[in-house]
Amino acid sequence: MTKWTTDMLIATTDTITGREIAETIGLVRGATVRAKHLGTDIVAGLKQLVGGELTGYSSLLAGAREQAIDRMIADAMSKGADAIVGMRMQTSAIAKGSSEIVAYGTAVRLK
Repeated sequence: MTKWTTDMLIATTDTITGREIAETIGLVRGATVRAKHLGTDIVAGLKQLVGGELTGYSSLLAGAREQAIDRMIADAMSKGADAIVGMRMQTSAIAKGSSEIVAYGTAVRLK
């Protein structure tokens, strides 16, 4: 699923060490909404009885994060950016059993 084969630099900091920002392009973002699967809910319910990681949910959220980042990168590339600084991720519940994952940051061009 991950398409991170670009030369896009992504940093959670406001700068990239050793590089100078030539131009700030602006906000870029990528989002996805994912719903839980009934089978995952059943397995998770059983797992809660004995404890441990809910791997079905972990896998679902990992895929959603990757897709949100992929979409953010595509947004930045479409605007001519070669880096994203100040990158963050956020999640929120949309409805019972579904969540939105958003990746966002500031698209820039580097010298």
